[in-house]
Amino acid sequence: MTEHKFKPGHVSRAFRGVMLVTLAWLTGCSQIPAYQRPAAPVPQQFAADSPATDATALPDWQAYFPDPALHTLIEAALANNRDMRIALARVEEARALAGVARADRFPTLEAQADANRTRTPADLSGVGVARTTSRYDVGLGVTAFELDFWGRVAALNEAARAQYLASDEAARSFRVSLIGDVAGTWYQLIELTERTQLADGTLKTREESLALIRKRGEAGLATDLDVLAADSLVESVRAQWADLKRQRAQTENALRLLTGMAVPLPETPGATNQTVLAGLAPGLPSDVLLRRPDVRAAEQRLIASNANVGVARAAFFPRIALTGNLGTASSALSGLFDAGSQAWLFQPILTLPLFDAGRNRANLEVAEARKVQAVADYEKAIQQAFREVADALAARTTYAEQLRAQEANLRAINARLERVKARERAGIANYLEVLDASRDAFSTEQALVTSRLQVLGAQVTLYKALGGGA
Repeated sequence: MTEHKFKPGHVSRAFRGVMLVTLAWLTGCSQIPAYQRPAAPVPQQFAADSPATDATALPDWQAYFPDPALHTLIEAALANNRDMRIALARVEEARALAGVARADRFPTLEAQADANRTRTPADLSGVGVARTTSRYDVGLGVTAFELDFWGRVAALNEAARAQYLASDEAARSFRVSLIGDVAGTWYQLIELTERTQLADGTLKTREESLALIRKRGEAGLATDLDVLAADSLVESVRAQWADLKRQRAQTENALRLLTGMAVPLPETPGATNQTVLAGLAPGLPSDVLLRRPDVRAAEQRLIASNANVGVARAAFFPRIALTGNLGTASSALSGLFDAGSQAWLFQPILTLPLFDAGRNRANLEVAEARKVQAVADYEKAIQQAFREVADALAARTTYAEQLRAQEANLRAINARLERVKARERAGIANYLEVLDASRDAFSTEQALVTSRLQVLGAQVTLYKALGGGA
């Protein structure tokens, strides 16, 4: 019979292997619930007559807004807008907090040095003689490093990372909104400039007509009623001209605020009928909403809430923290590194919750309730995004139809004005008919410019609703 002898090294290696397997199993017992993206509570397709198009076809803002003057304003806003700076600073704050949470998953190694000198009185020394002792320590140590058996630290790290990504997406969402706001304000300034110029030209024409009517009244060829009507028409246009000047000044101030007061406003180019934006196909699939930064931010907040449930669950399980130190110690500074001065400390601490008056249960219920809120917030964000895109698509179509009707209406009114003027010159119609037709033509011209702005505004709104381009 062969005799087997057990060697201490074999036992030690076997014990270490069992411990490693046990630790690996325990580390895999994460309490973080598996995340599943909720189904989008919206139709799969926006209402449109054209076939579906790939959502990746959205152009970036430089291609979508081809106006070079607008490019200057948008670039200034992205660089100097104070709200944009705040949003970016919040992203950096969240990124740093995520770094702090990530660092908790690793032990912190510290170099430690300590020196103390103690005097013990004679009546306490035990030998009846006062004693003075010295101690010097140098070493490397780890303090209260938590072994993450139940995934608590990992869940905290996951939650912090999701909050960082949510802040980053929120900054992207603000960036898209800022670009749209600058573009919309710029087009509004173009529209007000065009309407102001139209009112200015009309006012000069009306003043000339008023002077002519007054001369005809002095010659007995026009009545006092004709003069009063012409004078009323002049003052009406003058009031609109002043109101348009005020609106234009306020719009310029708003644009300067958006751009951070960093650049002078470019001269307003052209008119609303000369502004062309890149086209977007109306048959977009609804999954384009999942690419909106605000929807992605809501999903990251949901992921953070899901991880916080794991943190609350892990609180029911034991926590093990390790404190250790390895170095040298001596009663004399010169003996710190002598032979036999090695010193070490190994201190595991096990914390097991026994009674907390329901605190952990309440914290878990809070985390689960917040997750339910985050799910509802995510679904609401998708629904809101769907409505914004659908409204923008409907606005683009109807405003285009309204613009075509306004153009046809203006052609008809201008033709009527020319005929009334010809009848008045022939003595068939009185001047009041001319003034009435002129008033209608001016109002329709102003409405036509506003309709062009509404078409541009719908395009800008659609770009923002789709979450911007690349």
